[in-house]
Amino acid sequence: MLLSLANWLQTLSPEFGFFRVFQYITFRAVMAALTALLIGLAFGPWVIRRLGELKIGQPIRGYGMESHLSKSGTPTMGGVLILIGIGVSTLLWFDWSNRFVWIVLLVTLGFGAIGWVDDWRKVVQKNPEGMPSGEKYFWQSVIGLVAALYLAFTVSETSNLRVLELFLRWVQSGFSNDLPPKADLIVPFVKTISYPLGVFGFIALTYFVIVGASNAVNLTDGLDGLAIMPVVMVGSALGVFAYVTGNSVFSRYLLIPYIPGAGLAFLWFNTHPAQVFMGDVGALSLGGALGTIAVITRQEIVLGIMGGVFVAEALSVILQVGWFKYTKKRYGTGRRILKMAPLHHHFEKSGWKETQVVVRFWIITMLLCLVGLASLKLR
Repeated sequence: MLLSLANWLQTLSPEFGFFRVFQYITFRAVMAALTALLIGLAFGPWVIRRLGELKIGQPIRGYGMESHLSKSGTPTMGGVLILIGIGVSTLLWFDWSNRFVWIVLLVTLGFGAIGWVDDWRKVVQKNPEGMPSGEKYFWQSVIGLVAALYLAFTVSETSNLRVLELFLRWVQSGFSNDLPPKADLIVPFVKTISYPLGVFGFIALTYFVIVGASNAVNLTDGLDGLAIMPVVMVGSALGVFAYVTGNSVFSRYLLIPYIPGAGLAFLWFNTHPAQVFMGDVGALSLGGALGTIAVITRQEIVLGIMGGVFVAEALSVILQVGWFKYTKKRYGTGRRILKMAPLHHHFEKSGWKETQVVVRFWIITMLLCLVGLASLKLR
């Protein structure tokens, strides 16, 4: 919006020439991050107070960590603060003609809506489990597949009408499986290796990355500040990828700066001991945003590297549940690989303090982000 206003003012008089600075994506990225940060810091106390007045407090599962029982009643659904910061700063500073930012924003808000319903059932209906996993997965799949289908046909087109035309042509051709090389799966650290995906492969990978990243971040969000700081670091690193890869269709705009500002503002209130939890409304939406941006910038594998903490947390749950079911079926008694899943609870059970787990996971994420960024040069 501000970009359009700046362009209009420049046409009125040469005196408004200084508004040319709005043309630079670096300027708009920094201002968007600052806007989100200021919105979060300004409205954070009010949001926390309102959540407390509405008695929207975090329920603690009976089988959870005993040390977390004191957190019961802490305001949750604080992710709305992040979404407000992202939404307002994005609408103010990004180029409204850029459909890639729109798709990221819509995925973010869509997953946020799923998280909102999940959190609402937990705190209002007093059901610690919230939305049934099947229902949650269904709506995540709907959003993920719609985003995947749209992105599959925006690889080389700049017009939404052309995107629709390509989709119809694809259906009429009997689902031809070709896509341009820029839609290939890029292997980091190697200059010449990429794997053609085809339409179905691209859709499957995009769906897996978006939905998988959303759930992985959600599983990580179990300790004060544990999830939000890695989201900020990984998001910022993805922003670097979007910026330095040039003026191609997928990366001529810096898509992610709106998240770090909002995330840092939330971290101000979420650091131990947390004044508010972001809940599923925040975790699901931010994970979905990271996955979508990774697909747009063609850095799906790099996302897996930089988001290694999220991957490890998700795998710990998959392995724990899978092994428990297998051993229960085979031996009659379920056995566990970890003392408790997700992974951060295993370390708590092993004697680590909550702050030790959080800070060490931050350090690991920072190192992994540096490894991921190194792939820009090491090819």
